[in-house]
Amino acid sequence: MNDYGSDSKSAKQAKTDAQKIAFAPIMFQAARAMRNLGILNALDQENKGLTVEQVAKQCNISVYGAKVLLEAGISIELVYVKNNRFFITKTGWILLNDNMTNVNMDFTNDVNYLGFFNLEESIKNEKPEGLKVFGEWNTVYEALSELPEKVQESWFKFNHSYSDIAFSEVLPLIFENKPKKILDVGGNTGKFSINCCNYNEDVNVSILDLPGQLEKAYKNIEMHGFEKRINGQPVNLLDSSKPFPKGYDVVWMSQFLDCFSQEDILHLISRACDALNNDGSLYILETYWDKQKFDASMYSLHATSLYFTCIANGCSQMYHSDDMYKLVEKAGMYVEKTIDNIGISHTLFICKPQK
Repeated sequence: MNDYGSDSKSAKQAKTDAQKIAFAPIMFQAARAMRNLGILNALDQENKGLTVEQVAKQCNISVYGAKVLLEAGISIELVYVKNNRFFITKTGWILLNDNMTNVNMDFTNDVNYLGFFNLEESIKNEKPEGLKVFGEWNTVYEALSELPEKVQESWFKFNHSYSDIAFSEVLPLIFENKPKKILDVGGNTGKFSINCCNYNEDVNVSILDLPGQLEKAYKNIEMHGFEKRINGQPVNLLDSSKPFPKGYDVVWMSQFLDCFSQEDILHLISRACDALNNDGSLYILETYWDKQKFDASMYSLHATSLYFTCIANGCSQMYHSDDMYKLVEKAGMYVEKTIDNIGISHTLFICKPQK
């Protein structure tokens, strides 16, 4: 692993940053309240700024409520004050208008916030102890179809907002060799399989996933009229004794392997290798934290790793690309081609069986 980070800030800045960490959960909820109650929107609509009283009236909250939130907003740099009037900052505008930021915030609040009280316990026990705030399951994937509607909505938006953007870039790469049969491993709601059938009229796709997830996929497949070209095969992907079906030109794994431990990934890649035809390829689309162009992306991925620790399964993470290279090789394959900067933050590995 290369060098990352530094310790070059002043003691004064370090202490300020430490206080931001100490109060971060409180300020997160303040920011969310300012968004949800319409405070940021009210300020965005008025370029001359608003007084506390005007904000309270427009947002139908008390002057006290507007005052404490606006004052907190100064410290978290969502607003600034000039001549007793409040104005929205660039950060406040992003929080209000940027889709990715809102998807991340809702995912943090609805899926993670309550459960993260159990992060320490999750580390010690090597289990997703935070998941118990929703019920008794071993992993979030078993729970998905039974989670509260708002939690499901935020989970799926987070899961799809990154990978879906990348589909238009990867489909031409996948169909360069005109594959006839594709195995979509961990196909979730069937979005990728549907995209494949829309892109190419000759391809047939099989989805491997848990029964509960396939039920959602079937509804989407039927809605798009691809029942004859897309089929689902229910499977517990963690049961390494169960081989994948064989005879595929392409095996596709999108934002999938980060959901598993390194030991499980090794078995999954090995089974994918066995599922391929002689000239077939395994396509792995992932977000590796060391491949990010921006600090904000790396920060988001490190936070997502902790979601896996505390909520999802207790054993996976957003990996460093070196980890995946080693696992591909250990599973009897090699990375024929690496394509970075796909979509928002993805890297595509095109893998072939070792001769």
